[in-house]
Amino acid sequence: MPPPRTRGTALRQRLAELRGPEVPAKALDARALAALAANPGCRRRAILDGAGVNKTALADALGAPSAFGQSQFALTRGNAFEAKVKADGGAELLRLVHAKLDRAAEPPERAHVPDLTATGPEGRTARTALALRKAGEAPGTWTLLDHPMLALDVAGSPAFLEPDAVVVHPDGSWTVVEIKSFPMLDGSADPAKVGAAARQAAVYVLALEEVAARLSEHGTAPRVRHRILLVCPKDFSNQPTASAVDIRKQRAVTARQLVRLTRIEEIADTLPEGTCFDPALPSAELTAAVESVPATYTPECMSACELAFHCRDRSRAAGAVTSLGRAIRADLGALSTVDDVLAAAHGTAGDPTDPAVAALRRAARLRAEALGAREAVTCP
Repeated sequence: MPPPRTRGTALRQRLAELRGPEVPAKALDARALAALAANPGCRRRAILDGAGVNKTALADALGAPSAFGQSQFALTRGNAFEAKVKADGGAELLRLVHAKLDRAAEPPERAHVPDLTATGPEGRTARTALALRKAGEAPGTWTLLDHPMLALDVAGSPAFLEPDAVVVHPDGSWTVVEIKSFPMLDGSADPAKVGAAARQAAVYVLALEEVAARLSEHGTAPRVRHRILLVCPKDFSNQPTASAVDIRKQRAVTARQLVRLTRIEEIADTLPEGTCFDPALPSAELTAAVESVPATYTPECMSACELAFHCRDRSRAAGAVTSLGRAIRADLGALSTVDDVLAAAHGTAGDPTDPAVAALRRAARLRAEALGAREAVTCP
C-alpha cells in the first residue's frame, strides 16, 4: 500500500487539481503578495494565487481580458537598466548603497558576489541562506547577492520571492535593493510608483527577517534594515540615481494583512467537488468555478489584479457598494447594495436610528430642496 499523504502533500495535490492537472503553476511573486495583502478579504485572489493559477490566461478565457501588467518594451528597458546598475560586480550599486545608507562604513572598493545557482526554488532558497550566513561570518566586507531567492509562508502555502538584490554591509546588516525603470526627476519620483515599490520591498524584508530568525538559532540574529534603496534612472538619462526609502509602515501593514489571510486549505475545503480553474475548460463551467469563490472587489483592484474587469462587472451587476470604494462602503455600514441605499434614502427601508440611514435621508431632503429651488427660479 502507498504511504499516507502528509498534510503538505495533500494540500499541494489539492491545489494542483484546482489549477488543472496539466497546467504549470505560476509563481507567487512579491508584487502579487503586496496586492494580496492590500485586499486580504478577497478569497478569490487568495485561492487563485495560492494554487498558482495564471490569472491573465483566466481573465482571457472569461472574456474579460486584463490591461494589467508591463509591456514587453518596458520589461526590456528595465532589464537593460538593471544590467547597467549591476555592471562591474555591482560597483555603482554598492557606491549608491554606501552614499545613501552607510556613509560611516568603509567605501566598497570591492565586494564579494557569491554564486547563488541551484536547482529549483528550494535549492536557490537554501543557497541564499547559506550565502547570507557566510557573509555574516566575514565582518568588515561588503557582499552583494544578485537575485537571491527567499521563501515566505502565505496562508499555509509557500511563496518564493526574488528581490533585485540584497546587500550585506560590513557590520553584517542586510539591505533590500529595488531597481525600477521609472525616472527620478530632480531627486523625487512618482509617489504612487514609489509606494508600490515600498510595498513590494516590505514583502522582501519580511522574508529576510524569517531567514535572520533561523540564523539566530546558531548565533546573533543579523539586522534587516527597514530603509531600502530604490534605484531609478536620473531625470531623462539612463544614469542611475538612488533614494533611501523607509518602509517600516508598509512592513507593519503587510505583516498584519498577511496574518489576516484565510488559510488556503480552509478556502479549498469550501469549494464544490470538482472545482477547477483550468482556462481550457468551457466558458460556462469556468465561470461557475470562479463565481464559487467569493470576491471582494474595490476600485484599487484595477491597478493590481488581472481579474479586475471580470470582478467589476459582477460587482456592478449585483449593485454592490464595494464597487464605489472602501471609504463609501465603510460609511454605509450595513447597507451593502445600491438598492438598499436608495430605499433607505427614500424612506422605504432601513432603520431610522442607523446613522448611515439618517444621513442618507437628510441628504435626500437637501437634494429635493435644492432641485425645488432651482425649478422655482427657472420657471417663467
